Amino acid sequence: MNFFQRQEEALQSSRRMLLAFAAAVLLVVVAVCAAVLLGLILADGERWSNLSWADFWQHHRGALAICALLVVGTVLSCSVLRIRRLRRGGAELAVQLGGREITADCVDPLDRRLRNIVEELAIAACLPVPAIFVLDRESSINAFAAGYSPSDAAVAVTRGAIEKLNRDELQGVIAHEFSHILHGDMRLNSKMLGVLFGITALAVAARWVLERGRYARDSRGAGVVLVVAGLILAIGYVGVLCARVIKASVSRSREVLADASAVQFTRQRTGLAGALKKIAGLADGSNLQHARREEVSHMLFGEGQRMASWFQTHPPLLERIRALEPEFDQAALDSLSDKWRQSPPQGLEEDRLMDMAMSTGIQPLIDSNKELRPYPGSTAVRIASPQADDMRRASGLHNMIPPSLARAAHSSETAVHLLLALLVDRDRAVQARQLAEVAVEIDEDAADQVAALLPACQALPAALKLPLVALSFPALRRLTMDKLQRLIRCSDRLVHLDGKVSLFDYCMSRLLQRQVIEALQPNKFKASGRKRLTECVKPLADLFAIVAAYGHDDPDEMRRAYVAGLLSVLPSERFQFAPPKVWIPAMDAAMAELDQLDAVGKQVLVEGLVIAVGHDGRVTVEEAELLRTVCACLHCPLPPVIEQRGNRRS
Repeated sequence: MNFFQRQEEALQSSRRMLLAFAAAVLLVVVAVCAAVLLGLILADGERWSNLSWADFWQHHRGALAICALLVVGTVLSCSVLRIRRLRRGGAELAVQLGGREITADCVDPLDRRLRNIVEELAIAACLPVPAIFVLDRESSINAFAAGYSPSDAAVAVTRGAIEKLNRDELQGVIAHEFSHILHGDMRLNSKMLGVLFGITALAVAARWVLERGRYARDSRGAGVVLVVAGLILAIGYVGVLCARVIKASVSRSREVLADASAVQFTRQRTGLAGALKKIAGLADGSNLQHARREEVSHMLFGEGQRMASWFQTHPPLLERIRALEPEFDQAALDSLSDKWRQSPPQGLEEDRLMDMAMSTGIQPLIDSNKELRPYPGSTAVRIASPQADDMRRASGLHNMIPPSLARAAHSSETAVHLLLALLVDRDRAVQARQLAEVAVEIDEDAADQVAALLPACQALPAALKLPLVALSFPALRRLTMDKLQRLIRCSDRLVHLDGKVSLFDYCMSRLLQRQVIEALQPNKFKASGRKRLTECVKPLADLFAIVAAYGHDDPDEMRRAYVAGLLSVLPSERFQFAPPKVWIPAMDAAMAELDQLDAVGKQVLVEGLVIAVGHDGRVTVEEAELLRTVCACLHCPLPPVIEQRGNRRS
């Protein structure tokens, strides 16, 4: 199942979940109205004993309608409030569960290893680096990803996980969580959390009435209220149980897919399997101590507490392990448990014995002059589906970023200067005007800082620019909204200055702006829309004309690349190659429109772009990075490299 199929499946899961929850709420409403009806009979049964049910209903239908509206209003309002709060970002939930943020200047070896793994995975997935947290009070092995979009995501890992897991195992766990980030599971999880909170609120309200009613139980009316409140409490908890069953059924299928994606990501079954074995074989397992562990159970890597199988949000551990290692059985697990009881596992010590040190091995950067060969089908299916080679190359990219630029990316004081420096033109005349714009939009000191970073930024290979943008995101999240808005305005000014910015710099600027906006307003994030390709003929023509003109020097080659790419997307149309005279506004309009395509349309679009870029049989690293940036702007994150000539994957 590729990225686009996962997006469609997530959308269908979301719809099924909402329908199931709506049915549960409807049953709760009917049951509560029945309880209120019983209360009315108990309160004044003699008065209504001689009336027919039709007359009784006639007298009380208004009260029952108000009751139904109150129940629905309580559930909906509490759900909406909870979901809105979750839209503030995954970091808030991590802090509520006792998380401590891991900053770039951390010195603890365990913290540093965790941060390196998360940054490498973010680079491989072409995502902003999420906020990173450790749950210091949890000795078990567990983790979760939270947020409403990849730009406001947070990853939290328990103290037990970073202490007991070796690097391969920890990487497998984090890759599992990145799968949830990539494939829209976090948004689905947030909705489930909100709706479950709304249904639970009904039971909480009934319990409050019961507690207050104890002091007035001599009154007959108060007694009736207590009976009704007791019934509503029972109904509320039955509703909660139904909601938990729904939540568990939706979550289990997503967890199976996340395990498969993590293996594809790292190409190391032993890492993920090793983490699952330690959860199954150690006394603490994956159980959390926090009081809200059940509320977030569907977000966790493993079960947060022991519960009946109907309510388990994950497949059984032995089943998950056997999916990775079919020969593993209960006897092997018992043997490991005995071993760990005598000598508990220590992750860093296992790393030392495996001679892993602090890295997974570095692949050299691709030579900027090296030719690559893209394959439309194989490239499109790798959207949001990094392979083992991508992970190794991401580790190499991470390690080859100059230390001075890495420090600038990690600091909230200098991250803005670095990102603006990446957008500054090489032409001295344009450069001077851009620095003047920085001085106006931000201040003179910022312009000086940007100028100081220019030599290092302009010597940077194209393949390292997107990783630097990704690394800067934790620092950007710590800035005030005013500073982030000034960054957006300033980057926009740099791009539009005389229209003399390269297409790659333009796309990188747009990607930065989009990710910052989504971090500020995650509710606006949507991985795909509802438009079809046939509704976007003009934007498609403009995008392909601009990309074809960028990748080819010869006008005839431009035209052939344009036609080949566009015909693969809209085979029934006929096009005249006419690049926009002013390309930046045209590109702005095209990208905004095409981001609203449905998942199928985006897959076809990516395949067409690969055809256009590689029509002459070769693709430079700069063109490959442009393709990645365009895909990221369309919410289709593409791994760091496409197939090299003669190295096609099956």
